[in-house]
Amino acid sequence: MCASECSLLVPTASARFQGSAALGEDVGRLKYVSGAREEALRRLGIETVGDLLTHIPRRYLDFTHALTIEQAPLGEVCTVVAQVDRVTLKHPRPRLTVVEIMLVDDTGVLRLSFFKQPWMAKQFAQGDRLAVQGKVEFSYGFKQMASPHVERLDDAAQGGGIIPVHAATEGLSAAWMRRIVSGALETVGSFADALPARFRARRGLMSASRALRAIHFPQTMTERDQARRRLAYEELLYLQMALRLRNDVNLLDVPPVEHTTGSHVDAYAAALPFTLSDEQRDAVCDIVRDMTDASRVMNRLLLGDVGTGKTVVAGFGLAVAADSGTQACVMAPTSVLAQQYAVSLGSLLNQAGISWALLTGATPPAERADITARLCAGTLTVLFGTHAVLSDDVVFRALTFVVIDEQHRFGVSQRNALRTKGTGADLLVMTATPIPRTLALSVYGDLDTSIIRHRPVAGAGVSTSLVSSSNRDLAYDAIRRALAEGRQAYVICPLVDASDSADELDDVAGDTEDDGQTARSLHNVHDEVGRLSTVFPEATVASLHGRMLAHEKEATIDAFRAGTIDILVSTTVVEVGVDVPNATVMLIEDGERFGLATLHQLRGRVGRGTHAGTCLVMAPTPPKGKRSVSSERLQALEHTEDGFALAELDLKLRHEGEILGLRQHGGVTLRFVDLDDDMDVIEAAHEDALELLRYASSLQSVATMPMRHRIIDRYGDVFKEVSGG
Repeated sequence: MCASECSLLVPTASARFQGSAALGEDVGRLKYVSGAREEALRRLGIETVGDLLTHIPRRYLDFTHALTIEQAPLGEVCTVVAQVDRVTLKHPRPRLTVVEIMLVDDTGVLRLSFFKQPWMAKQFAQGDRLAVQGKVEFSYGFKQMASPHVERLDDAAQGGGIIPVHAATEGLSAAWMRRIVSGALETVGSFADALPARFRARRGLMSASRALRAIHFPQTMTERDQARRRLAYEELLYLQMALRLRNDVNLLDVPPVEHTTGSHVDAYAAALPFTLSDEQRDAVCDIVRDMTDASRVMNRLLLGDVGTGKTVVAGFGLAVAADSGTQACVMAPTSVLAQQYAVSLGSLLNQAGISWALLTGATPPAERADITARLCAGTLTVLFGTHAVLSDDVVFRALTFVVIDEQHRFGVSQRNALRTKGTGADLLVMTATPIPRTLALSVYGDLDTSIIRHRPVAGAGVSTSLVSSSNRDLAYDAIRRALAEGRQAYVICPLVDASDSADELDDVAGDTEDDGQTARSLHNVHDEVGRLSTVFPEATVASLHGRMLAHEKEATIDAFRAGTIDILVSTTVVEVGVDVPNATVMLIEDGERFGLATLHQLRGRVGRGTHAGTCLVMAPTPPKGKRSVSSERLQALEHTEDGFALAELDLKLRHEGEILGLRQHGGVTLRFVDLDDDMDVIEAAHEDALELLRYASSLQSVATMPMRHRIIDRYGDVFKEVSGG
């Protein structure tokens, strides 16, 4: 048989298959990529062709709507195309440089100003044709833009259209990025789409290969938006599937526990000193229904605002475990919170005849040995604790119910390390951080959700006021009046010690560029204790922070709860889990350095009893006429008590990973999704993920295997963290 006849029996790979394979190739194999440009791409985290094609432009120069200088409206952001007439480097005062570029066209003159960027003077020369995008102002007889985005137009851009501007780095300009991406798209061609056609048709989505072309080089901005929508849907769908599959990996071949209800649940309900609200009752029903369902293991998120009674609701699950003759464990991120659980639930469990214990790093060795022995023997039903419950010596006889509070403070591996101490244990995760529905569906899509929005017992409530740093006496007067009435106060500081760096704060970075407070030192616990002891010589002032030993923190909280400490100076360690109804005033120093969720949680520590609470947020007054992100955040806090409304605003102002702490705990942030605008896409992806897993639970079929590979490629760390593979 001749060679030509043999070749007919071995079909060549289809172009679409070759394109799909090319996505995984090393980026160094692309045209234009070598030397410094290859190093620059790798610094950006781009290792493969697929990485490059999902490195989407950060903005676009829309020449289809480019204006002449005369047409550019004052006070609006627009794109102008004009020619460089003159470049000047000025030194108006020491250590300040200003580069002025005068642009001209047939209709007028536009002045560009760049501050403290002297190198810009060498970037452009007379005759260069530039596209500039920025806000147009009028000053000294000229239209001008201050620090606009500037792009030198190459030959390809002279004809107009839409030019993408990719994030670049040293050694790799935006123009070179366009060339490299264009070459990559040519190499990949049309590749196979892992997303089933019926889902694309149902949601009106373009193909994957078309979406990548359109997101980089759109013909219209509408096409760009459609491409982003396709990529956002795919990102959300794959994340949803990854989270669900992660649970499947952990629960593979694990029989669910069929819990029962009986006398302990009845006794626990009878012990409650109040009637459950409708929302609490609904949440209890969700938990009990899941726990008594023999067909599946429970994975539920209990989401509630400050003071909505999540703890009491979780207690019903503990009682169900007791009725089933098994054990339960509640893990909290701090000893303060674990101790608060023991205080708030302990008496109720005692009345219901349910044994319990508290285990933290401060538990004495002899007591710890007794607790672990009782757990192993099965004579201890409920264990409250911190990370200490993860220790190898903590062995349960029959752990079937796990509660993890403020779960975003734990890594996925820690969550599952506790769960593996019991076969088929039901899981309830809780958070008092209000989360927008979009974020809950996206990041907690693997969990069924119960929400408690309203306080069952309103308490006296809390009023919030912003106080300028220059009016500190007003805050001290409020504390003084509270002490005179026999009440107590909190003072919150962002730092523990004066030597701490503000850059290490794990909440928000602040808005120093906006409020002009770059050089201002932040308050710290140690110095503040000394200062307040002088201001309030008749009061007992003590400190609380995360660097204290566990037994020291517990002793301090006990003393504050008992009333022997008048003013507690603390970091955000009191954000959750501290319930001292006699504390009625909170002063938060440097309030602009905290996120809305944290501020809302903190003020929830006062006004919890029969006495009204006052929260005073100290922050510098922004310069006249200027609004910063921090000032918007604080004004919203002052006028809004709804934690979920604040969460929605926080999402608009900050990245979702910053709100949930995902960066610190190995979570996944979203590249293409706009959680503020993509509600319809998020819900569609959530619905479709559930449908896909109903008929293809492991994605092992021929039709869904490409999708499984894409999910593992994108979210492989989710699986590795859980399974170690």
